[in-house]
Amino acid sequence: MQSEKYYLYARKSTDVEDKQVLSIEAQLVELREHAKREGLSIADEFVEKRSAKVTGRPVFGKLLAEIEKSGGNILAWHPDRLARNSVDGGQIIYLLDNQKLGTLKFPSFWFENTSQGKFMLSIAFGQSKYYVDNLSENTKRGLRQKVRRGEYPSIAPFGYLNDIRNKTIIIDKRRAPIVIEAFELYARGDQTLESICIFLKSKNITTKSGKQIPKDQAKKMLRNPFYYGHFRYGGEVHAGKHAPIISKKLFDKVQATLARRGHKTKGTIDPQIFCGLLRCNMCNMRITAEKKTKHQKNGNVHEYVYYRCTRKSKTIKCTEPAVTEPDLLGQLTDILQGYALPKSWATQLEIMLAADERQAEQSSGVFIADAQNKIGSLQSKLQRLLDSYLDQDIDRTTYQEKQSELMSEKKSLEEQIGKLTLAANAWVEPMRQWLKQATDLKKIAENAEPSAIKDALVKIEGLNLFLKSKKVQPTAARAISPPSSIWVSLRKTKEKSGEKRPKSLENPFLVPRVGIEPTAQSLEVSCSIH
Repeated sequence: MQSEKYYLYARKSTDVEDKQVLSIEAQLVELREHAKREGLSIADEFVEKRSAKVTGRPVFGKLLAEIEKSGGNILAWHPDRLARNSVDGGQIIYLLDNQKLGTLKFPSFWFENTSQGKFMLSIAFGQSKYYVDNLSENTKRGLRQKVRRGEYPSIAPFGYLNDIRNKTIIIDKRRAPIVIEAFELYARGDQTLESICIFLKSKNITTKSGKQIPKDQAKKMLRNPFYYGHFRYGGEVHAGKHAPIISKKLFDKVQATLARRGHKTKGTIDPQIFCGLLRCNMCNMRITAEKKTKHQKNGNVHEYVYYRCTRKSKTIKCTEPAVTEPDLLGQLTDILQGYALPKSWATQLEIMLAADERQAEQSSGVFIADAQNKIGSLQSKLQRLLDSYLDQDIDRTTYQEKQSELMSEKKSLEEQIGKLTLAANAWVEPMRQWLKQATDLKKIAENAEPSAIKDALVKIEGLNLFLKSKKVQPTAARAISPPSSIWVSLRKTKEKSGEKRPKSLENPFLVPRVGIEPTAQSLEVSCSIH
């Protein structure tokens, strides 16, 4: 044991030079003295300044590669110096299992290369990982508590200082006036981000290499709510306890200037709510939107949104006029009203739906019971056929022919039961959903919320909206018949009936006399509302 070579491994938990500087030196002294007392031969020393809570330590990797290549033993202060994560700890155990690694020596921990020793080593590695995980959770909990108290849990931005005495953030009296002047300059509206960078350089605010700070960094400073008393953390804005440098009014003015001076492509606007919903009747191109601003002499500013054809057709010169958003919203609301199912109709349809559901369940139940009886009879026949064959009452050829015939009949019945079980009431739930959707259209139209109206119109199957002479048409104004769907039928029925309340369940405007369920011959066919 004494003649075997050992690799000394020492590690500290951080690579920042001003923290735990004595940790490495103390480990080396203790380990060298331990090796001398125990008569251990140190072949090489590996020193690392990196956390072990994650994988990828380069020096530790070299140590394991050396052991994989030529074998050896490890001398370390404690198992937590070797691993604080499950992967590195597992590698050590694996090398011990493969006998590439002879043994481990620790001045502060006993280890013997036996099943019990490896078990205790695994526990030590697990405790090290638990310590790191628990420390991380406690740290995050402490940071969240600081945020709740209004304390910024990070490095103070430019214009502030971290007071290490009481762990707070205070105003940098030398640089705070520069921040105020930068905000005031940009708020005037005649300065660019480049000029702000030049101004900061004139005040000796530069990068570490002495160069002018980039525009993105200046923009980040101008967008930082920390300067008026709030701060961002975890994607949210929180109220801070630190003293603000600028007023919220000045900050808002700067944000307005940033938005106004932001790069925008000429002639484009932000996407409007009804874009992608309509097509042009003349050239079949999509309808887009543009925003126009009108400045009056009295200083009032009005913004208008117009919807018009994109005019991207290369063969047709489109002359369709634009329509304003309020006019378009009113027309779409009227169209949506035309597809709304009156509540009185929905109530009667619900009653009929429930009756048809019960009838379908009864019909399918009788058939399923009869089919199951036939399957039981066939199973008995199969068993008797097998007994006859085993008793040599019939030959093999006869048995195979009859067995195949009975099995085929049994399989057909089983498939019919499965299909009928799934299809008998498969149309009921979609029908109920359609009734609810069609009934809700009236409320959506009354609320006149643009996004809700667009979503409702998109969900109406077979609905094509075209814009012609500032008027929205539900279908193309060509010699093309609209697609047949339950929505089209509902609209036509409402137009014929004038939305009057039906006097009986057999009202011809609602459903045929036979009911609203699919016929028995079409149970396997999807309902038209699917």
